[in-house]
Amino acid sequence: MEVTEDQVFRHRAKALMRRRFRAQRSAIPGSAVARRNAALLARLTALPEWQAARAVALFWPIERNNEVDLRPVDAQLREAGVVVAYPIIDPESDRMTFRRVDDVAAMVEAPMGYLEPALDAPLVASLDVIVVPGLAFDPRGYRIGYGGGYYDRALPTHPEARWLGVAFDFQLAADIPNTEHDVPVHQVITDTRCLLIEGAR
Repeated sequence: MEVTEDQVFRHRAKALMRRRFRAQRSAIPGSAVARRNAALLARLTALPEWQAARAVALFWPIERNNEVDLRPVDAQLREAGVVVAYPIIDPESDRMTFRRVDDVAAMVEAPMGYLEPALDAPLVASLDVIVVPGLAFDPRGYRIGYGGGYYDRALPTHPEARWLGVAFDFQLAADIPNTEHDVPVHQVITDTRCLLIEGAR
């Protein structure tokens, strides 16, 4: 398939934005990250779809990058009897799936330093909420991740779920140059606001 000049521009622009937002987030002091994280989690857990959820997919933070830390809500979900899943990249298919984790102590370390389920952990076929990380989000719900496209391929396999992007407010961009394979989230939650994406169900 022929690659157009516009596609080349969009990929290059996303690469530049990826480096900028990663550097910006890494430069924030730990104390400021902790305050912002607590405010973000308060907004996330107050959402009606969160409170009604019976199966939720979280992600383990890459701490050295000051990523949003969902670990405090992991315990809350379990206490409420909610099924908690985490993403894993299948080494054979190179696809992301979400697998049930009953004990975080059973998770294993991935190459980038975060934890993921063991390969034999049970697959979760249906989810109510999928929490999506990102280096940046825009008001249309498009995101900049780490460049692998795993969430863009995995989210459409769970049309029953609500896709919630989480990021600190300084990670919001006016416009992210999306490409044909990019998938927008339904809502973006930050430490100061919740953005409902226009047209999202």
